[in-house]
Amino acid sequence: MSAELPLQAEEFLMWMATERGRSRNTMLAYRRDLDGYCAWLTKAGTSLDTVATGQLVAFVGERRAGAAAPASVARQLAAIRMLHRFLVDEGIRATDPTADLDGVRVPSGIPKPLSEAEVASLLAAVVGDDPVARRDRALIEFLYATGARIGEAVGLSLGDIDLESGLVRVFGKGSKERIVPFGRAAAAALQAWLAPEGRRLMAPERWARRGDSDAVFLNHRGARMSRQSAWLVVSRYGDKCGLDKHLSPHVLRHSCATHLLDHGADLRIVQEMLGHASISTTQIYTKVSQERLWDVYRSAHPRAGHAAR
Repeated sequence: MSAELPLQAEEFLMWMATERGRSRNTMLAYRRDLDGYCAWLTKAGTSLDTVATGQLVAFVGERRAGAAAPASVARQLAAIRMLHRFLVDEGIRATDPTADLDGVRVPSGIPKPLSEAEVASLLAAVVGDDPVARRDRALIEFLYATGARIGEAVGLSLGDIDLESGLVRVFGKGSKERIVPFGRAAAAALQAWLAPEGRRLMAPERWARRGDSDAVFLNHRGARMSRQSAWLVVSRYGDKCGLDKHLSPHVLRHSCATHLLDHGADLRIVQEMLGHASISTTQIYTKVSQERLWDVYRSAHPRAGHAAR
């Protein structure tokens, strides 16, 4: 990768962060994608000012011929498109070389949620009443109850949770705030974790970083949990109860949405709860629910083999 991005790319990233309010993780992804793109431009003997559509076709072709997944190529191409549109809007370039560039098709993957029995098995795998067990139980219950992203969960501060009303304030992509409910099981787990026998015993005598003292979920060093640490918690208990070794916090988000729809929740309510900008993103879970319905029907109905779909 190149040592630094061209000034035009840095200006674009600054604009995306300040004017469009993109999250830190999104900005890091943009930077990585544009770093690879600009390094390729230099190697190809061109630049952001002079690259032509044909050269971009070659770039995409090289990426697709390599080991990169279609979703990764599509994401990088999206960042490149936004950069070149920015350059045109700012008058830095007269034409947009990505305007006639074909997109990269990404196979549509349907999320594979846990069944309700598997969620119960996952939660039952958290045994004990020590601070770590209390934290892990609270984290998993919270992720399943709210459908929160893992970054949203570890970013929680104590003032964001109202145990009495069963509501939590979550900051999603682009720092967009939303209020999400959680049920009695999650409330009980959170209350046990936040009790003197839980979180307080993992808190250090002196906080190492500003903001750690307000963190809901702490690691063993008494600092705010990272996304990776929380991911490992979910993965570890998934292994323990025999679930997919690739079990991740995002599967709990999928499971929350699917189970809500299975039990009759309104699609728009689920959209708002998950913080989806578009209803089309939430609609994928309706397809999951329909697939699960057909699986049950085919296995249970004596004449299911004659059913048309």
